[in-house]
Amino acid sequence: MTELGLFLAKRSVNKAEIARRTGISKARLTQLSNNEKTKLTAEELFKIALSISIKPCDLLIEVCKNVTLKDQS
Repeated sequence: MTELGLFLAKRSVNKAEIARRTGISKARLTQLSNNEKTKLTAEELFKIALSISIKPCDLLIEVCKNVTLKDQS
C-alpha cells in the first residue's frame, strides 16, 4: 500500500466519494492507493486534499514523508 493509501485508510475515507468530488476515477484512486509505481500528479493531490477538507501541503508532507535527497558523498 502507498503512503496515500495508508493515509486514506487511517482517515476511513470513502474513495467513491473522493472520485465523485474530484473527477478522478475509482480505478485510478485504487492504483494510487495500492501501487508504489503509480505516480501521483500535483493536480490529483490537490483535488484529493480539497475533497477531504485538508490543506494540500499537509497531504503532500504525508505522502512524501519518506522522500530523501541522494547522498552527495
